Amino acid sequence: MSTYLRTLGLEAASGTQSISSARLSEVTGFTAAQIRRDLANFGHFGRRGVGYSVEGLRLELRAILGVDIEWSVALIGVGNLGKALLAYKGFNQMGFTIAAAFDNDQRKVGSTLSGLTVEPISKLAERVRELGIQLAIMTTPAEAAQEVLDSLVASGIRAVLNFAPRRLRAPEGVQISNVDLTIEVEYLSHSLSQRRLS
Repeated sequence: MSTYLRTLGLEAASGTQSISSARLSEVTGFTAAQIRRDLANFGHFGRRGVGYSVEGLRLELRAILGVDIEWSVALIGVGNLGKALLAYKGFNQMGFTIAAAFDNDQRKVGSTLSGLTVEPISKLAERVRELGIQLAIMTTPAEAAQEVLDSLVASGIRAVLNFAPRRLRAPEGVQISNVDLTIEVEYLSHSLSQRRLS
C-alpha cells in the first residue's frame, strides 16, 4: 500500500487524473492482478475500463495507512543517522513530524539540529505527554537500545522504528519495526556473490 501511495503521489504531481491497474503495474513492478486484489481487500475504488481516480485513491490509501492525520514523533539518538533522519523532509510530507529529539550524550544535549533543541532522555516521559507523541524512532547504540525502549514504553509510546542493530523485547501492544542497515547490505553482497559464483 505504501508503494502504491508513493506512486500515486508521483502521478498526481505529473498531472495524471486517473490511472489503470496496468499503469500501476508498470510503475510499481507488481502485477495488475495483484494490485486489484490488494486494493479490493479494502474496498471498491476503481471503475472497470476507467481505472482509479488518482486523487481519490490517494485519499483512501492515506486513510488505510493512517497517514491522513498528523503524527508527532520522538527521535532518540542524534548521531550521524539521527541527524540525517532529522533533516529528511519526506517524513513531514507524509504527515510525520519529528517533534522532539533526545540523546544521553551531554555534548549533544542543548544543541540545535534541524530546528529542534536536543533534550536529555530524562525528559522523555514529560515531553511525550506535553507534545502528544505516539511514535518513536530509535537510532541508539545497540547496548543502550533495550533500556531506551523500556523508557519509551513507560512513557506511553506504542510504536517504535528501531535502527539499533539489536532485537528488542517489548510488551504486548507495542509495535516494533526493525531496520538493520548492515543486514540489508549483507543481503545485497550475498546476491552479488551468488551471481559471481554462477
